Amino acid sequence: MKSNFETLSFENEDGIGVLKVNRPTKLNALNIQVLRELKQCLTDIGMYDYQGLIVTGEGDKAFIAGADIAQMRPMTVGEASAFSELGQQVTLLFEALPFPTIAAVNGFALGGGFEIALSCDFIFASANAVFGLPEVKLGLIPGFGGTVRLERAVGLHRARELLFSGRSVSCDEAQRLGIVLESYPTKTGLMEGCRKWLGLASQNSPSAIARAKHALRTSREELVDLGLTLEREEFGNLFQTPEMVEGTDAFLEKRKPNFRQ
Repeated sequence: MKSNFETLSFENEDGIGVLKVNRPTKLNALNIQVLRELKQCLTDIGMYDYQGLIVTGEGDKAFIAGADIAQMRPMTVGEASAFSELGQQVTLLFEALPFPTIAAVNGFALGGGFEIALSCDFIFASANAVFGLPEVKLGLIPGFGGTVRLERAVGLHRARELLFSGRSVSCDEAQRLGIVLESYPTKTGLMEGCRKWLGLASQNSPSAIARAKHALRTSREELVDLGLTLEREEFGNLFQTPEMVEGTDAFLEKRKPNFRQ
């Protein structure tokens, strides 16, 4: 498969796919174009027999630093719901791939970036990785599946704490919480570790791995679908409310929001 995308790059490294979000000057932030290209790329990838897929971000500062707030700010309720649905389609495509997927997180994985990482089978990270769902600071909630997948990763009470506080967690804390499976001092070591793990997994039956993934996904599919639908509705309903306007304006103006005016 050849990559002809503007915001992504893709390489086949001896049977292992390496997918990079390539907007380093924007910290690889997700806009509509990135999501559409991810959707097309993942649809194409799923047609091939890879040993596994590594998804990461270009540069040294960020995996994906979140959604593009400047593009989101003027969205209507309907546009926001469609944006959320597009993001959810992308994360569902990651989950549906029949081979192992690893999010190789270097730097910031916030908001939609963290949600994409959570939709992969595993998260490996370098020491400078930072995770978080800070949407409440913008008067919003996660819209790409974060409310569903975070709870499954860390449990209900810890998910509430992270979602309600909007705080970020370091690589070390994320590993203690069970979010990160493996950590490495550098990005170079991170990518090598991902390739090594996928190389070991490739010695096992591809059909058995695919069916195991399908069984795990199918056993919780109904609840996930319901959760995603509710998340998408609530995400859209918050758009153009006074608190959303204040939160996103404050972010773009680099000041603290005042939600209790």
